[in-house]
Amino acid sequence: MIILVSGASHTGKTLLAQRLLERFRFPYLSVDHLKMGLIRSGQTDLTPEDDDLLTPYLWGIVKEIVKTAVENGQNLIVEGCYIPFDWQKDFTPEYLRHIRYVCLVFSENYIEKHFADIRNNANAIEQRLDDSGFTKAIALEENRRYFQGCKDNGCNFVLIDEQYDIDEVYKSIV
Repeated sequence: MIILVSGASHTGKTLLAQRLLERFRFPYLSVDHLKMGLIRSGQTDLTPEDDDLLTPYLWGIVKEIVKTAVENGQNLIVEGCYIPFDWQKDFTPEYLRHIRYVCLVFSENYIEKHFADIRNNANAIEQRLDDSGFTKAIALEENRRYFQGCKDNGCNFVLIDEQYDIDEVYKSIV
């Protein structure tokens, strides 16, 4: 089984992937780690700020990793914000039956009430070197975009509205 975990920045994708790893013992691939490896090694001229260009670039690689894992009967968790909303078009039905997808989305209500908590939990798994550019306005815009993208493309999503309990999110997809 392949589990794709997507969502806006700070929604807990990496924490969810860690919980899934602990439960299923599936390895996981952080698309952010792949991004930084390719950037730091000079394999691309893209920068961490090139989000619109990074999604097609990274997804071109990640989708082939997913196909290879399916073909080899391997399990894998892939987490990151660089999974396009129309990801399903890149797989035949034979592949799709092995893939589960979930997108984590904060509601406007949640962001308005809990932005300090979102910021305080930013380093739950990975250490962010500089998170000063992450603002409430950015969080609202990104989550609106993810919510609309999921609705427009029929993607499975978990809308976090009143309370964020990663274990409840976990239970909703397994």
